[in-house]
Amino acid sequence: MASDRFILALDQGTTSSRAILFDHGSRAVAWDQREFPQIMSAPGSVEHDPEAIWESQLQVARDTLLKAHVSAERVAALGITNQRETTIIWDRQTGQPLDHAIVWQSRVTAGHCQRLCEAGLEPTFRAKTGLRLDPYFSGTKIQYLLDRHDPQRRRAARGDILFGTVDSYLIWRLTGGRCHVTDPSNASRTLLYDIHQRAWDTELANLLQVPLAMLPTVVDHGQVVGVTDASWFGSPIPIATPVGDQQAATFGQACFQPGSVKNTYGTGCFMLMNTGTQAITSRHQLLTTIGWVLKGQVTYCLEGSVFVAGAVVQWLRDGLGLIRTSGDVEALARTVPDTGGVVFVPALVGMGAPYWDPMARGTILGITRGTSAGHLARAAIESMAMQSHDLAHAMREDVGGPIEELKVDGGAARNDDLMQLQADILSVPVRRPRGFESTALGAAYLAGLAVGYWDEIETLTCQWALDREFLPQMQESERARRVHIWREAVKRSLGWAEIVDPVP
Repeated sequence: MASDRFILALDQGTTSSRAILFDHGSRAVAWDQREFPQIMSAPGSVEHDPEAIWESQLQVARDTLLKAHVSAERVAALGITNQRETTIIWDRQTGQPLDHAIVWQSRVTAGHCQRLCEAGLEPTFRAKTGLRLDPYFSGTKIQYLLDRHDPQRRRAARGDILFGTVDSYLIWRLTGGRCHVTDPSNASRTLLYDIHQRAWDTELANLLQVPLAMLPTVVDHGQVVGVTDASWFGSPIPIATPVGDQQAATFGQACFQPGSVKNTYGTGCFMLMNTGTQAITSRHQLLTTIGWVLKGQVTYCLEGSVFVAGAVVQWLRDGLGLIRTSGDVEALARTVPDTGGVVFVPALVGMGAPYWDPMARGTILGITRGTSAGHLARAAIESMAMQSHDLAHAMREDVGGPIEELKVDGGAARNDDLMQLQADILSVPVRRPRGFESTALGAAYLAGLAVGYWDEIETLTCQWALDREFLPQMQESERARRVHIWREAVKRSLGWAEIVDPVP
């Protein structure tokens, strides 16, 4: 019976690995989380040790089962969701990574993307992939890693060196090297996958000098792609098709109808709108991406990506030492009634949508002798709402209609002040679910559908439950004033790296 069994979701994020065990009522019955190191060897460079990713993810999965006193035999399926675009290449024979993983936040290929744009190639990539030529995506990262290990190019062309986003790497390790797969949501973030034909594209691969033999097999959702090696959990567990973290959160938020929108406040902020079977080409610098593919039917999404949201709180903690833990930021911000005129544009790794400027840099404006740590904390928190406003504005313009409501999740969605400000700045209701773990839940839902643990999507819709709704309260004049000040501050952050350190 389903009530006697569970779904194990692995949520491999940018700063930590988590595992959550869900029951048939979508309740998280046990979980564990572990941070792993961020490697920042140069400005704009962000890397991870793939072994640290693997070891942390395996450990939290084992610990979650131990906490729940649940054996592997009682796990109906394992779902995986992951930080997207982060790029790993490894040796097919030994399973050893050739280098650190190049993280989605990394700007190391900014110069190469600029040269590709100058060659007039961006329209080709955009028409096929729905993406911009930006260092955010995996394609130029693969080329960068192959250039760093040029003697391995011949082996890559034979398929002896493999590429994968984090989902592919985890599945490879979990299955003992038997499965090299990914899903359409992750594939659609590589600059190599035609989202209309749903296939790896030879022309794009040639332009980026990436051998097709390196790439994983793309498998639709709602399927089992392999089983875990028995040595990891004591017994094999079926592994379902993985899903990128933001698409997983959209699915976990039950955004199944076209027009529904969610925003995840994690390391970055990611706003996705379900556009159904229509792949809308954005006229306002958003991305067109695949949400999920079930029973052969594609659900597309419009996406706006903010690179630094919760990560700005980590910077206040680790970079400035203003707080001891990330959870302390709300209390610090409440020591002041407002920002005191301070505006913080957290372009610590460039700006994502709708600006797409890898040369932007973090900017703090309005500092006076009276500025305190509390003002900086409040300005950092408010920057998440302001960046999300820019995404929602672009989304409204693209679809030619209003956003009726915004569903929210992620760690910062726990902050009531931030959620109220978000409702005020967007002038729409903000709805927060009872469970904050929408990303892991989406992976669990797709895994459960793959093995019949849940029957249909309609069953899942009924399991979404409201925790709190935040309604707009701000006067229109005040909203317009704040948006104007924010946009003026953004202008001052754009292109700053080109002034101080021109790209060669």
